[in-house]
Amino acid sequence: MKKKQKQKKTMAAEMSGSCGGRDEEGDASQDKGTKKRQKMSKVWEHFKLDTGGNTVTCIHCKTALAFHNSTSSMLQHLQRRHPVYSESGGPSPETSKSSQSRMDKFLYKVPSCSPELAAELSNSILNMIVTDMRPLSIVEDDGFKAMVSTFHPKYELPSRTFFTKQMEKKYEVIKTKMKQALQETNSIALTTDIWTSIATEAYMGVTCHYIGKNWNMVSHSLTTMPLEERHTASNIAEWIEEVTAKFDIPAKKIKAVVHDNGANVVAAAKILEERHGWASVRCAGHTLNLVVQNSLKYHQAISKCVAAARSLVEHFKKSELACTKLKDKQKQMGCKENMLVQDVSTRWNSTYAMLSRLQEQRWPVTATLSDPAVTQRGKHYLDLKPEQWNLIEELNQVLEPFESATVFMSGQQYVTLSALPHLVQKLKKNIQSPEFESAPVRSFQTHATEQVTERWQGLLEFIPESPNTILLAAALDPRFRKLRFLAAGEVLKVQSAVQAMALAAKQQVGQPTASKHGANNSTAQDTPTAGHAKNMTSFLDSDSTTSDEEQDEEQQLLQTVHQEVLMYFGEHPLSKKENPLTWWEKNAARYPTLAELARSLLCIPATSTPSERLFSAAGNIVSKKRASLSPEHVDMLTFLHFNKVLL
Repeated sequence: MKKKQKQKKTMAAEMSGSCGGRDEEGDASQDKGTKKRQKMSKVWEHFKLDTGGNTVTCIHCKTALAFHNSTSSMLQHLQRRHPVYSESGGPSPETSKSSQSRMDKFLYKVPSCSPELAAELSNSILNMIVTDMRPLSIVEDDGFKAMVSTFHPKYELPSRTFFTKQMEKKYEVIKTKMKQALQETNSIALTTDIWTSIATEAYMGVTCHYIGKNWNMVSHSLTTMPLEERHTASNIAEWIEEVTAKFDIPAKKIKAVVHDNGANVVAAAKILEERHGWASVRCAGHTLNLVVQNSLKYHQAISKCVAAARSLVEHFKKSELACTKLKDKQKQMGCKENMLVQDVSTRWNSTYAMLSRLQEQRWPVTATLSDPAVTQRGKHYLDLKPEQWNLIEELNQVLEPFESATVFMSGQQYVTLSALPHLVQKLKKNIQSPEFESAPVRSFQTHATEQVTERWQGLLEFIPESPNTILLAAALDPRFRKLRFLAAGEVLKVQSAVQAMALAAKQQVGQPTASKHGANNSTAQDTPTAGHAKNMTSFLDSDSTTSDEEQDEEQQLLQTVHQEVLMYFGEHPLSKKENPLTWWEKNAARYPTLAELARSLLCIPATSTPSERLFSAAGNIVSKKRASLSPEHVDMLTFLHFNKVLL
């Protein structure tokens, strides 16, 4: 019996040992599985397994969670308490399985797009369309939709109609801001031009320019309005008046209108000058263009040379083989790998750009044309003759001053009109030097000088009854205040006119001040009683219509203005390299009356280029893809693009 009990105990012990071995193996297997889970999921980067193996601790907030061989609770904790880490809590892409990835996608839901965020995204898209001059139809393109969906899958891209309405609302908001800005300035200049789009629709562009509080040039686009009626002088004048009324600009604030030399536009400017006193300023860039165009056509040799250069460039533009060979020759010769430039017959500076580029690429072009694989036998006439290449070299030298003058005058971030007399004088000198050998270029120099003199014949004349706006602007530019380009008699006329304008401006500003000053004087604080003071004032004023105080005030006002004008013209001129607006900002307190006159004249541009730039932008909008845009929406898009600083 005892023997049987002993055998049972031995068997139980063996069974117990066997089970214990299996338990140890199971624990080891479980630990191994745990380690594998730690390697599989990135959740373990945010949690630490405790010693007992039954809990985990968040390393961010030290919260303890129960652990049952699953990371679900840890994922939920990250999403709830630490969403910034929730996206990185998924499995390692190198070791995760497809089933785990599907589970992660289910767990990691993309956050919803709130109405506030959707409105912000929509506004950003509209600003992109306006800033980059994209068509509104871009929101209907599949590629654009896919890109937006990638950025935020839950954002539903609105329709084109939605963005059109938003653009209309934004236009009204920016227009209101523009009105407020224009109310804060007293002097405004306008530029205008007319253009026809690819859809054969006519537009008139109008821009405004003024000097801001900090003495900086400010430019805004007012309109690119469609024109449906004939472009007569009276219609153009009425359209410009409609634009100023649309933005609540009083007629007295407008000092000048800058325009081209078209007969109808010149007549319209004259009408506005008679109605409102707005100075008519012809575009200096347009005048320069007429001077050079006529001079280039004056001599037959130059006309033929330019025509031959144009044909040569057209050949390269039409032949893919010639362009490819030209690039090869440029690399072989170590030349700049620039493309040839095709000119536009209506713009002389594009002709200058064409000739300059041809001169730069002369030898690669000649080598390309001499290649039999490029130029067929019998077509070597495309290459220019040696005398034509020499003529192009000399033409580029004589045209360079015109190019520099055009670029300078086309600026709108700095003062330009006041520099025109000095620039024209310098241009005449630069045209005549150096002396060239070829007769055609010498003929060009003579004819161009005559053209400059003829087209600006009234530039240096000053008639007090009809003041020259350009000379007045030059007088109030500290760089040219000595007016050395004028005769002594003309200088005196300009200075006298400036003094008369300053006195009128001072009197206009001082009227309410003088009235207030007179009222304060009548108080007579030093007299014994107020009644005695009243009787004394009545007695002194009874025998004259104008009081002695008013006469003294007027005389003092005249002396103050006279002294201010004398001091200003007596100073040394500012360096030509300096900014006159910076000088006025520093010296406005010394010359307060003249400073206001300077604001009213130095804001006038020398060219109508700003309004022409509107058409470059409008041309991008009214392309073949966007030709279906209504003229009103073209106006809105152009307005918003050029006034994006107010967005």
